[in-house]
Amino acid sequence: MLLDESPLFDPSLLLELDWNSNTVPFSPPISPSSPGDDLVLRPLCTADFNRGFYKILSELTKTGEVTLEQFVSKFKHMKTTGDYYVVVVEDTNLGQIIATATLIIEHKFIHSCAKRGRVEEVVVSDECRGKQLGKLLLSTLSLLSKSLNCYKTTLECAPKNVAFYQKFGYGASDETYMQLRFFD
Repeated sequence: MLLDESPLFDPSLLLELDWNSNTVPFSPPISPSSPGDDLVLRPLCTADFNRGFYKILSELTKTGEVTLEQFVSKFKHMKTTGDYYVVVVEDTNLGQIIATATLIIEHKFIHSCAKRGRVEEVVVSDECRGKQLGKLLLSTLSLLSKSLNCYKTTLECAPKNVAFYQKFGYGASDETYMQLRFFD
């Protein structure tokens, strides 16, 4: 199976973000176009399967056993829908993915058939924490959600991470998150 560098979504969406409207300070300054020395922030591509994409995800949660064929099939589905924005940070020296996050767009009948953004699977490699990459990913996806005309963006997080997300303007809602789980 051929793996390539074709992006999940148009990379220009990241470069066209209005970084001036970002409300979270970065010291030293970084941005989607300049995430740090030897780092690139970009959309996921199928070649990332061999660059440790699942290794990073496994630092967040169970990933299960995923074959190359399953990965490529899911990638193609996500690309076809046009509602998935998986971004990665690649360390070009190592040729490895060191961080990732996902924005999913939900199409609604409410709010005049509006769109809602949902941020999920924000994770930075243990070895790369402290480089502001989590902040960069969340700022990028929040601005992307706004640029895609979502009426709101939500996320779920562990109580220990609430203060981090509040820095970006996220706050608790009156809604209670509940779940019905069929598998672990």
